[in-house]
Amino acid sequence: MENFLIGLNALLSWDALLAIFGGVAWGTIGGVIPGINATIAMALALPFTWGMESHIAVMMLAGIYCGGEYGGSIPAILIGTPGTNAAAATVFDGYEMHKKGETGLALYLSLYSSVFGGLFGAAALILMAIPLASAALAFGPAEYFMLALVGLTLICSLGEDNVLKGIWAGLLGILLSFVGLDTFSGTPRFTFGSLDLSDGLEMVALMMGLFAISEVLRQAQTFNIRDTRVIEGKSDTSMPKWSVLRKFYKVHIVSSILGVVIGAMPGAGATVASFISYGWFKKTSEDPDSFGKGNPVGVAAPESANNAVTGGAMVPLLALGIPGSNSTAIMLGALIIHNVTPGPMLFINHPEIPYGIFSSLFVANILMFFVGIVCIKSAIKIASISKPALFACIVTLVFTGAYAFNGERFDVLIAFVCGILGYFMRKADLPHAATVLGFVLGVIMEGSLRRALILTRGSYWGVFTNSTITTVLMVIALASLLLPLLKPLREKFLVSKTY
Repeated sequence: MENFLIGLNALLSWDALLAIFGGVAWGTIGGVIPGINATIAMALALPFTWGMESHIAVMMLAGIYCGGEYGGSIPAILIGTPGTNAAAATVFDGYEMHKKGETGLALYLSLYSSVFGGLFGAAALILMAIPLASAALAFGPAEYFMLALVGLTLICSLGEDNVLKGIWAGLLGILLSFVGLDTFSGTPRFTFGSLDLSDGLEMVALMMGLFAISEVLRQAQTFNIRDTRVIEGKSDTSMPKWSVLRKFYKVHIVSSILGVVIGAMPGAGATVASFISYGWFKKTSEDPDSFGKGNPVGVAAPESANNAVTGGAMVPLLALGIPGSNSTAIMLGALIIHNVTPGPMLFINHPEIPYGIFSSLFVANILMFFVGIVCIKSAIKIASISKPALFACIVTLVFTGAYAFNGERFDVLIAFVCGILGYFMRKADLPHAATVLGFVLGVIMEGSLRRALILTRGSYWGVFTNSTITTVLMVIALASLLLPLLKPLREKFLVSKTY
């Protein structure tokens, strides 16, 4: 109770409340604009957190996370184009409802579902993170190394078509984390004689380049200036009665549970949760043919699920120091930038951060309801913003933020080079998110492994068999890599056996 009061005290200040409100507003607007998702919105805001206190910075990023996951549903309903990947499932029925003249019901049902899912996820975060963090306090250097390895292997393997590509992308991120001075010996590594690289690659510039610049280059390549979207149907944005919205409470509860569970799995994310929730209700519906033709459940289910992910994805982040999604990887980066070590000790050394996040998620989702009402009224204009103007604004924000963070022109070059690298990674279907997470986790893995080797007097086998926990984690890491790799062989064997 004392720690909850600490978190509440950290929340109840004008700086924290304004930061959360600004984060929710920017996240919602970013979600509304096709091409900017919650991750990119958080990456663009990362440089502005430098002058903030660590708990306020993370609260603002949490607000952006919540707003971004909701905002993508607005263009999905109005123009049939999801503002974020997680809102792709909302297009199926949301756009059809809009064309049938049920625009108000679709938009407000999406908002209500998002708020419900977000609040449910925040409550689940409190119930799950604290016991998990308490159990993780028994972890030593060897356990932390294996835990980071498990997180990286899960992220590289879950949801990817080619596991080997995910592994290579993760290894690239670990390699990039080695650039700079060795933290143990002070020896320069991979600096090529450059003083600018002696401090390593700037995390803010790297993230903004890989996420934002690469996405701008990808969209610019496929952009056709002749493409115009005409909003069909009536733009009736009147709010439906409460008696209509509350009919979907069972859908919200089931979808939110699915969202929390999937969100807690590193690498799955909101997109997976929304499609699984949509597919579940379509499969169990008495009228499955109505889905894709304007069924309101097709809006309520994915929106509750993808917003409940925000709480679920923070469970491994706060309890174990492992990000559960791309967005929480940026939050992990923000903690490291503010010299805060993530993991279970966070609850002891900096209780204002995890307990402040608990409180801020509830406030952020409540604020999101009012911000959403305002955005619904002007969403058509926001969603139809000129793509060239959008690209120019994003590039300007990235380069300005990269320079302003440390006042170093070299960081602008890092952002540009990482943007080019991210673009070619997208072309090669290499998951750039795995590279970012490898970069973030690489520091934790190296430090933990070297401390564990000191304790075991240089025995690698001693590290892997240090305790039952390390052995179990090693088995999980191997299984997460081998099972996806063996899946094609198993399918080939079954096909040959059939014939």
